[in-house]
Amino acid sequence: MNHKQITAIIHREDDVYVSLCPELDIASQGLNIEEAKDNLKEAVELFFECTSKEEIIKELDK
Repeated sequence: MNHKQITAIIHREDDVYVSLCPELDIASQGLNIEEAKDNLKEAVELFFECTSKEEIIKELDK
């Protein structure tokens, strides 16, 4: 099984924290860092559940 590390970038914008996974071009947000991280994790998990294997490979090989 191949493993690929993905990145989570979290920064503050005004009164919310924005989280981004640049490899998959997925973003989320939260009222604090932990919430932003958890919301991004959920969004990435949904991406993997709903996306075809071919599309996942295509996104990760950019």
